Amino acid sequence: MNAAPSDAGAGEGTGGEHARVPEATPVPTLNLANLLTMSRLVLVPLFVMALFTGDGADTFWRAIATALFAIASFTDQVDGWVARKYGLITDFGKIADPIADKALIGAALIGLSVLGELGWWVTIVIAIREIGVTLLRFWVIRHGVIPASRGGKAKTLAQIAAITAYLLPLPVSAEPVRWVLMGLALVLTVVTGLDYVVRAVRLRSAGRRAAGA
Repeated sequence: MNAAPSDAGAGEGTGGEHARVPEATPVPTLNLANLLTMSRLVLVPLFVMALFTGDGADTFWRAIATALFAIASFTDQVDGWVARKYGLITDFGKIADPIADKALIGAALIGLSVLGELGWWVTIVIAIREIGVTLLRFWVIRHGVIPASRGGKAKTLAQIAAITAYLLPLPVSAEPVRWVLMGLALVLTVVTGLDYVVRAVRLRSAGRRAAGA
């Protein structure tokens, strides 16, 4: 009958050397941030179906495709904020989020190129950059993580704006606007890609020096 008081007293000994530190509650994988990320993956095939309905020339379905792309892009901007604000960052989210981003942007670019509305060279340049950055992250993963930069975020927003302009059923007179937006997205894509290369080399070098110290 005295066991409970005795244990409690031991835990509150002088100096608190035996006090137990409460363990951090693990973040569940099934949380709001990850659900938003998964919803983006679900929207990708729906977007592709809407884009190709009527060979991309049906105004109604083109508007639907644009709306789906906009909604998916919105979740891309929200899920990271939710994860950081409410402490919902998980290993699953770190992997799924960039996959969902690349799936959405890649599907849109490839779809527009297949329809003949966007040059394949544009899609290839952006694809090479995205694949290259992913490989760079794995190349330096032993030494640290390359954090997303402001330039990278600006690049993503520019790509979304440019793709949205191409998806919208706009008149021919809007072509110059599309070119300017896509040109800006391409410049940011290449510049931030080179920045990732420089940061990856520096991070790897610093990591190797630290390991040899």
